[in-house]
Amino acid sequence: MNRIKLFIPLLVCVVIGAFLYKALDNDPSVLPSALIGKPFPEFNLPRLKSDTMVTRDDLIGEPFLLNVWATWCPTCVSEHPYLGALAESGIRIVGLNYKDENQKALGWLKRLGDPYMLNIVDADGRLGLHLGVYGAPETFLIDKNGIILHRRAGDLNARVWKDEFLPILQAL
Repeated sequence: MNRIKLFIPLLVCVVIGAFLYKALDNDPSVLPSALIGKPFPEFNLPRLKSDTMVTRDDLIGEPFLLNVWATWCPTCVSEHPYLGALAESGIRIVGLNYKDENQKALGWLKRLGDPYMLNIVDADGRLGLHLGVYGAPETFLIDKNGIILHRRAGDLNARVWKDEFLPILQAL
């Protein structure tokens, strides 16, 4: 009986190890979204470069990417050149400036370039909350009817574009 008690710590370690392995085996950028296949949420928020308001209806009609970004996000800086290349190739990109300061955001875009057809200010994070945003950057693919087709947490780069976004866009 005492020998069996010696194996209890080993068994506990194996069980904990199995849980940790399963947790580390998941790709953190592949976060589930309850909104896939559902309409983009209704909103009424200001544009970054003017006082005019933007609504969901202003965005639908053609497929577009919604890129959640902020000046406090270091990964947003690294993905920014690729967003510029996508915009130059004709991809419509809408920016969602998330929990940021307008003057900092305007300076950031002036310094790094502006790949967005427009930028929506989400200062309090309310639209981000409705989208289930964990942080920045995150990118959503929305079809011409305003239906969310895909969500990516983390940077958008050539590999991610080719593997995740392009097949969905080509199928439209």
